Amino acid sequence: MLKNKLTYIKDLLHIAFPIILGNLGFILIGVGDVIVAGRHSTDTLAAISLATAIINCITMFGIGILISISPILSNYRGANKEPERYFYPSLKFTVIISAVISLVILACIPFIGKLGFEEQLNPMIKEYFFITAFSVFGAYLHCMSKEFLQSFEIVLFPNLLTVFCIFLNVILNILFVFGYGIIPEMGAAGLAIASLLTRYFMGIVLFIYCFKKVKIKHHKDKNYYFDLLKVGTPSSLAVMIEFVAFNGMTVILGRIAGVYAAAMNIICTITSVSFMIPLAIGNAAAVKVGFTNGAKDYPSLKQYAVTALFLSGGFMTCSAIVVATIPGIIAGLFTKDPVLIQVCVPVIYLLCFMQVFDGLQATLAGIFRGLKQTQIVMVSDFIAFWIVSIPLGCLLGLYYKLYLVGFWYALIIAVIIVCAIMGYSLNKKFKTMEG
Repeated sequence: MLKNKLTYIKDLLHIAFPIILGNLGFILIGVGDVIVAGRHSTDTLAAISLATAIINCITMFGIGILISISPILSNYRGANKEPERYFYPSLKFTVIISAVISLVILACIPFIGKLGFEEQLNPMIKEYFFITAFSVFGAYLHCMSKEFLQSFEIVLFPNLLTVFCIFLNVILNILFVFGYGIIPEMGAAGLAIASLLTRYFMGIVLFIYCFKKVKIKHHKDKNYYFDLLKVGTPSSLAVMIEFVAFNGMTVILGRIAGVYAAAMNIICTITSVSFMIPLAIGNAAAVKVGFTNGAKDYPSLKQYAVTALFLSGGFMTCSAIVVATIPGIIAGLFTKDPVLIQVCVPVIYLLCFMQVFDGLQATLAGIFRGLKQTQIVMVSDFIAFWIVSIPLGCLLGLYYKLYLVGFWYALIIAVIIVCAIMGYSLNKKFKTMEG
C-alpha cells in the first residue's frame, strides 16, 4: 500500500517539480518588477501595482482558457485521440484571443483618469497600459506552447526557460527603469518594455521547441474549440472572479492612498511565491487526472487527486509557519519605506493563515480541470469572492476603517468557502465513481 502511494507521489512530482521551478520563475519575474519598482520610487511601485491589478483582471480571461489545453489534450491522450493534431487549432485560438484582449486593454486607457487615483500616478499607469497591450500575444503564445507540451508531460525545458528569464527580465528592468548609456531612465514604462521583450522571447523560443519535441500534425476539428470553450470558459471566469476580488481591493484601496496599493502588491507577491507550489501540483494533477479520466481508470484518478491535495496542504502549512516567523524581514526585501513595511506586517500574519486554504483550492481547481468539470470552480469562486468577500471586505475595510486588514479578513473567509464547496463536490464525484 505504501509503495503504491509513493508511486502516485513520484508520478505527480515528476511533472510538478519542473512546473514548480517554472511557476516560481514566472512569479520571481514579477518579484523582480516589484523590487526594481520599489527601488526606483514608491510612486513607481504604486503605479505598476494599480496598472497590473486592472490588467491582470483582463488578461486572466485568456489565460484561464489557455490553461485548459493541457487537461483537455491529456484526456485525448488517455483516449488515444492523437493530441499532436491540436497544435494549430490551439495557435489559431491564441491569435484571436490575444487580439481581443489587447484591444480591451487599449480601450481602458481613456478611463484611467476617472478612477480616482492620485494624480501623479495616472501618466505612469497609462504608459504601462499602452505598452503592455502589445505584449499580450507573447504571453499567450508562451502559455499555449507550455500547455501543449505539458499535455505530453514535457515539462523540463519550458520551465527551465522561465527560470532563465528571471535574470533576463531583471537585467532589462534595470536597463530601462534606471537607464544606462544611451538608454534613458523610463521608470514604470521601462518595466513594461522589459516585460514585453521577455514575454516575446519566452513565447517564440517555446513555440519553436514544440516543433522539435512533438510531431505536429495538421488537423481541423470544431469539437476541439467547443471542448476548449466548455472547459476553459468556466475555468477562465473562475480565475477572473478571484483576480477581480484581489485586484479590485487594490484599486479600491489605491483610491484612498497609493501606499495601500503598494502594500497589496507586496503582500500578493509574497503569497504568490508559495502559491506557485500548490498551483504546480494542481497542474500536474490536471494532467494525471485528465489522462486517467480519458482512460476511465477511476481508482488511479482518485489516488492522484487525494495525493495532490495531501502534498499541497502539507507544503502550505510549512510555508505559513516560516513566513509567520519573519514578516518584517520579508517585507523589507521589497521596500525600505518604514511606513510601507508597517502597513504590510499585520497583513502578512493573516496571509499565513490563509495560505493553507488557498493552496488547497488551487489544487482542487486543477483536479476539476482534469475531470473537465470546471463549472463548480466558477460557482464556488463567485459565491465566495463576489457574494461574500467583496461586500464583507468593503464593510470591514471601509466602513469600519480596518483598510487592508479588513479586506484580508474577507479573503480568508472566501478561500475557506471555496475549499468547502469544491471539497464537498469532489467527494460526491468520488462516490459516483465508486457506485
